[in-house]
Amino acid sequence: MLRRDAAFRSLFAARTISFLGDSLSLVALMLYVADTAGQAIAIALLLLVGDLAPALLSPLAGAVSDRWDRRRVMIVCELVQAGLLAAIALSLPPLPLLLVLVGVRAVAGHVFLPASRAAVATIVPQRDQAAANSALGLATNGGEALGPLVAAALFPLVGVRGVLLVDAATFLLSALLLVRLPTLPPSSPEEGRGGSLLADAREGLGQLWRVPALRIIALGFCAVVAFNGIDDVALVVLAKDTFDAGDSAAGILLAGVGIGLFAGYALLARWSARASMLWLLVAGFAVSSVGNLLTGLAWAVAAAFTLQTIRGLGIAAMDVATNTLLPRLVPDAMLGRVFGNLYGAIGLAAGLSYVAGGLLLDATSAPTTFIIAGAGGTLATIAVAVTLPRALRRQS
Repeated sequence: MLRRDAAFRSLFAARTISFLGDSLSLVALMLYVADTAGQAIAIALLLLVGDLAPALLSPLAGAVSDRWDRRRVMIVCELVQAGLLAAIALSLPPLPLLLVLVGVRAVAGHVFLPASRAAVATIVPQRDQAAANSALGLATNGGEALGPLVAAALFPLVGVRGVLLVDAATFLLSALLLVRLPTLPPSSPEEGRGGSLLADAREGLGQLWRVPALRIIALGFCAVVAFNGIDDVALVVLAKDTFDAGDSAAGILLAGVGIGLFAGYALLARWSARASMLWLLVAGFAVSSVGNLLTGLAWAVAAAFTLQTIRGLGIAAMDVATNTLLPRLVPDAMLGRVFGNLYGAIGLAAGLSYVAGGLLLDATSAPTTFIIAGAGGTLATIAVAVTLPRALRRQS
């Protein structure tokens, strides 16, 4: 598909480069804040502004991508991010101003994502969308994984300011690639005319809640993430406290999910066209949750690593199935809003998991946290498996 579809090839390259740039700037900004502020809370605020603020604005972000030409929306978002990163690089501002600039940049990125996900459904035929979403997942996760390594290589040569300028250049390159896409105007003639953006956002929230199949997918996905999102923190505690194995073992366990993600996206890029998206979604929920439950029973680092690698396969399946299934359930004119609202809610669920899971870790232990998290996610998976097939049949 990359060989024969020029439009998808441009979108694929733009998203890959954009995600690579994201991970570059995150590493640079974390190091800059650590050196200048010298407090862990400052780094936490940086991460919180980058994740939480965009999630709260998800209804509006999705409405923007449905209201105007999606190609133009994506290009403007990339140019805004390039400009803001260049301003940060040239000024290296104090923490309060830096947080404001990072928050605005994160909002621009959050507008980009639903527009780009909806664009896949427009430029790729339905029979190829699962493979397209798998390829994008493989590329974007590859960009995120490669970013810290590229940043490490660049720091001795150009420093923090130079890394941020390189990141700004990646967003400019992404914008140039997106110019090659066909126009992607609103699919409904009234979109972009009259009415307010807030009214469009409310309509998008209503659509996500009003359609039973969408409601079940959203609630199920958020429940699975709310239970299992603490796994990264819990893996560090599992390696160092439970297995008494040190920092290297923690790094190995954290790498397990990433390896599983790569393998999962690669397999799905080849074979997902033959799979039922419904059962791929349920299987993803199940593997992700049961993998954590069994990690709580693991007796050694090797066993936990194997289980987390398998769990990565499930996360890839969840992502591909959701991004492929939603365009089949939602009119194109609402697709950006549904994507924006769903992934915004997932971001909030992850934040809840960090807080509640951290308290659970402090009160109990890493194995107990994994067992509780996995059991809760498994119950949510069973609820989705029971209710979603009936809802999809009714909608059909």
